[in-house]
Amino acid sequence: MRLIISFAALLLSVVLLQLSTGGVGPLDAISGLTLGFSKEQIGLLGSAHFLGFFIGCWWSPRVMGTVGHSRAFAAFTALGAIGLIGHTLTDSPLAWAAMRIASGLCVAGCYTVIEAWLNAKVTNETRGRAMGSYRIVDMGASLAAQLIIAVLPPAAYVSYNLLAILCCAALLPLTLTRASQPETPSAPRLRPKLAWRCSPLAVAGVIVAALSSASFRMVGPLYGQEVGLGIDQIAFFLAAFVLGGALAQYPMGWLADKYDRRWVLIWLSVAAILSSGVTIGASGLGTLAVMTSAALFGFTTFPIFSVSAAHAHDFAKSNERVELSAALMFFFALGAIASPFVASALIENYGPSALFAMIALGHLGLISFGLTRMRARPTPEQRTQYVYAPRTSFVIGRLLKRSRERR
Repeated sequence: MRLIISFAALLLSVVLLQLSTGGVGPLDAISGLTLGFSKEQIGLLGSAHFLGFFIGCWWSPRVMGTVGHSRAFAAFTALGAIGLIGHTLTDSPLAWAAMRIASGLCVAGCYTVIEAWLNAKVTNETRGRAMGSYRIVDMGASLAAQLIIAVLPPAAYVSYNLLAILCCAALLPLTLTRASQPETPSAPRLRPKLAWRCSPLAVAGVIVAALSSASFRMVGPLYGQEVGLGIDQIAFFLAAFVLGGALAQYPMGWLADKYDRRWVLIWLSVAAILSSGVTIGASGLGTLAVMTSAALFGFTTFPIFSVSAAHAHDFAKSNERVELSAALMFFFALGAIASPFVASALIENYGPSALFAMIALGHLGLISFGLTRMRARPTPEQRTQYVYAPRTSFVIGRLLKRSRERR
């Protein structure tokens, strides 16, 4: 409890930020449907978010180094609030896409500041408990952010204004804290080749993880609307996915530490293909079946990023871990930029089932590549600790570095 209280300002900022920026994705999709946007235009909004996220991950450490933690956090939060309020000024899909780039910049920049601050304040003795509290708070707020759209009317000034208020409120805990600002860490170098050198399979895994999660979270409301869900039901549909992913972390982590991680990835992809088929089949079996299938889909796809990251770190040196984490995030961002637009175009042309057909095809490719890689080299004798790896910023690797080396 003392530990949580000492980081209360950071954790409260995480909650408010997640409620704001995590809610805008599904709200935009439902608002776009209300305003008559095409499905490709709605998918473009999700892709624009991840484009801003990628730019922010690369740029935010440099901003933080120039102006300090608090000012950088204020600047990125202002970008997020501007993007949210700007939705009420126009109905242009392209203008909304530009505003979603600002929202993506806000997410990456604010999480970079929070995680750099948290990393500077924890000690070796408190790191594990601090990260556990951080993960619980972040995942819980993400779950609540999906549910918030159940009470927000689509394409309404009050909805975007409320999210903007929450975004601005995230400023207060961190900027008013009496804790001294830590020294600014050097930004990790972005070395995509490092991830490929350590594990081509891990690179493929994080791209497929982005294909699954980014397309579902950004385009899932389109699927829900196509299969007859109401707005409140779409909120629970998305929340079930997040809840399923949260519940999967412990059992999948246990399996990844006990067995060959390549086999764990392969069988997770097999399960993801089956859960995609179950989700398609459940669309005509009632609301409960649809919600259950979403939770199953989250359970089978959410851990793939963390298992892939753990496999890559098995082949990395200690001084490469931070840069490897950033490189894996780079590949995740590339997959997340492309997948919402592609998924929405497929739904437009081939119907709602095309979303899960695309995801199943991606996992089929991961299975084939995984079997190929198993013949390329043996399992390493010394393996790192499995940890849940949030996809939040390029500096998350600093927080996770020591946790991976405990085995």
